[in-house]
Formats: sequence, structure tokens, C-alpha cells
Amino acid sequence: MEITMSGIAKAFGTNQVLRDVDICLKAGRVHALMGENGAGKSTLMNILVGIHKADAGAIAIDGRETTFHSAREAELNGVAFIHQELNIWPNLTLLENLYLMRPKKTRFGMIDKEAMLKEATKMCEDMHIELPLQKEAGECSVGQQQMTEILRILMLDAKVVIMDEPTAALTERETETLFTMMKKLKERGVAIVYISHRMEEVFSECDDITVMRDGHSIITCPIGDISVDEVVKAMVGRSIDEFYPERTTIPGDTVLSVENLSPIGHFEPISFNLRKGEILGVSGLMGAGRTEIMRAIFGVDAHNGGTITLHGKELHLKKPEDAIKAGIAFITEDRKAEGLILDFSIASNITLPNLGHLCPSNIMHREKMLSFSQDLSDRLGVKTQSVHLPVSSLSGGNQQKVVIAKWIGLSPSIIIMDEPTRGIDIGAKRDIYDLMNELTNQGVSIIMVSSELPEILGMSDRVMVIHEGGVAGILNRADATAESIMTLATGGQ
Repeated sequence: MEITMSGIAKAFGTNQVLRDVDICLKAGRVHALMGENGAGKSTLMNILVGIHKADAGAIAIDGRETTFHSAREAELNGVAFIHQELNIWPNLTLLENLYLMRPKKTRFGMIDKEAMLKEATKMCEDMHIELPLQKEAGECSVGQQQMTEILRILMLDAKVVIMDEPTAALTERETETLFTMMKKLKERGVAIVYISHRMEEVFSECDDITVMRDGHSIITCPIGDISVDEVVKAMVGRSIDEFYPERTTIPGDTVLSVENLSPIGHFEPISFNLRKGEILGVSGLMGAGRTEIMRAIFGVDAHNGGTITLHGKELHLKKPEDAIKAGIAFITEDRKAEGLILDFSIASNITLPNLGHLCPSNIMHREKMLSFSQDLSDRLGVKTQSVHLPVSSLSGGNQQKVVIAKWIGLSPSIIIMDEPTRGIDIGAKRDIYDLMNELTNQGVSIIMVSSELPEILGMSDRVMVIHEGGVAGILNRADATAESIMTLATGGQ
């Protein structure tokens, strides 16, 4: 199946999202779709599968002009969209999720679970993946849920599969399994659209690339005909000579000491310190316990002992409110579920944790709150027409800036950032890195948990490596390499 989208345009009210966009998807090839958040990538694919209707342009499938009126109609015609937010029912088993829309039945009209299990098991074997088919989806990893979604699409005999940030929440092993599945799909002649911000994946796994910027398709070519620098320039409209800004802050004295902290679970006692103006990178394999340690420090989760000392004073943090009052902020890895109230406005999200000092007498000062949120929004470069708009209307990178803005408003001395740039574009990443440098220049200390080794190496003054719930080692910037970090992360010395 070959799909050509020509001259596609789309506006939502006065906001022109797409302008004269062209893209061609070919059978048996992986086509990368890249661009900053808000460039129009998802809107373009939503038009293809019938979720949105184009204002102008044409879609041709194998030379015949076609328009789908719903995602279900697109799926039935072999075009499937696997969204970043998975369409999984957590209280059903993986097997039930696979057959939710088309269950197999016996000749008596009863659900034929045995036949479904047999077919699904065979499909898993053919694709060389292992899934606990009879386990509830909510008890499975995000990777297993993602594989289930892909398997469901394959059972529809899809000819075109759109994947939106498919590896954002996958472990390294799950990512390798996904790439193996993609290769098998290619062998079957399936066309794949691969939406991602991860350059290394795009250049290793994709055959063609289309780069979008501000609703336009800027360039389309085979992946071998373009460099990383050219892709970046096409995405952001300028050259980013140094992706990671130079670290000029010299860390000062110790401000935070953690001694023998024991988060509940299978953890060794955790001990480390953090210096004034320092970025302490926290690395390790997925599941090593990085986030759990940070949640225990912030008072989200309980622990079985140990001491946390801030500015020479021992803290007793039993809940996040205690940590916030002590001057500690926590930017969680799941901004949509834990960092934002999506239905609230941008202004409301920014002012929410700051209401105590904005409204000390419990009387709402709307002008003061609006001025406060507008100032922080401008300072962090949040791209929006108005802070009165719901935060759900923003791109991923701008949502992350709102999360950071609400914490900066509290003037914390320590900020814990868990996966601060996950799922956001290259331009927004650089903005956040520049902001981190600005904060540390002002004396703020940052703990940065990240699964991206280049980010850890590019931004950290020291790197603390976690292995199986314990601190495997702490490396100075000069000693931190991809090899030394991975050695410690996998249990080596």
C-alpha cells in the first residue's frame, strides 16, 4: 500500500496548524516524521486516519483518492494509529484487550477464549515476543501494553502502521523487541510512520524522513541523504552548534546530605550529597529504583530510616508539603498524570502551588495571580496565545515548561527533575538546559534523573549511578563516560 498526502491544510479556529503539507508513505519502508512539538505531526496523522478532516488537500491510497471518516474505518481499511497514550483497558487481560472489538465465538455464540489464546500465542511466537496474555493489563509494564497494542493492529492485517513516540516509556530490552517487530513488519510489506524525537533511533531504524516546522513539511528525503545537523536546522529553523550548553557554574558547599535512607522495597541504604549550584545526574537501568529514591526524599513514599539534612538542619519529611516548605521541588516524570491538571488553565497550573504567598489571607487576588503566571510563562518562553487557555492545548515541551514554572515560582533551593526532557523536541530541550544553567548560576541545586546517557553526560557535574536499588558509584564529570556509567549500572566495578 502506498499513501500520498498532498497540499494538506488544517486550522482550528484562527490557529492555522497545517499549511500545504506533503508526505508519501511506501510499502516496506519506515518513514520518520520529525519536528518540534506543535509542528503538526500528530494533526497530520489524525487527518490520515479520519480523526480530523482536512480543510484542503488530498489523500490518495494506491493512486485512488480516499477519505476516512473515523479511526475505526481507517483500521478496517488497513491504516492504524498507535498513539502515545495507549488505548488499553487496565482491568481486562492482555488477551481480552486484543480481541475487545472482534472476539472469537463458538458456533453457539459463546466467547471462544481457547481459540483466541491459541491464535494470540501463535502470533506472539511468530513475532518473537513474550506476553503474559492472561494477566490484567494494569499489572503489566508499559512495554507489554505497547506490544499488545501493536499485536492488535497486526491482527487487523494493517498495511500502514503509525507509531507516535513508541519508545518513550520502554526499557532498553523492550525497545530492542520493538525494533525486531518493525523489521518483521517491513518484511511483510507494511509501511511504518515513526514519530520520534530520538535522533539515534531515527537514523538507525528509518529509511526515509520528513521534517515539519510550523505546520509546513520542510524536507523529505532518504535518511542516508541527510545529517543530524541538517535535521536539527530543518526542525528549529536555526543551527544549534552546541546542543548541551557549557556548564560554567562551579558547585559550592554541600547543601543536602542523604545518609542511609532506606526507601520501602528492595533497596540498599542510600547515601549521597548535593552541592550548591550543582547538577547531580542520576543514571541507571529502568527499574533500578531511581524514581523511588527521589519519591522517598520528597516525602511521597515512606522509608524505613535514614537522615536527610538540608543546610545543616535535619528534615523529617512525611509528606510532599513538608518538602515544599523546606524548599525542595519535584518535577515528576509523568507530567500529564502527576505534574498538571490538564483541564485547568495555564495560569491556574502555574499559580496552584503558589497560592499560599499570592493569597496569604485566603482571598483570591486575580490580578496578582494573573501577573505572576504571565511573568513566569514569559520567562520560560511558554508558546501560547493566552495563559487563560487550558494547559492541555499546549505541546509537550510547553507543558513541561509550565510544570517547571509552577515550581520556580516557589523559589526552591533544590529541584528534583525526573526525566525533564522526555517526549519533547530538540528546541524545547535546549530551552530547558539553558534554564537549568540559569538556575544553578543563581545557586539552585538540581538532581536530574534521566534515561538518556547523552543528557546525563552533557549536563551533569557529577553522576550517581543506581543499580538494583543501591548507589553503585558516583562519578566526577571528568570520569563519567558512557562505558563507565553502563559498567556501574549493570553491576560492574
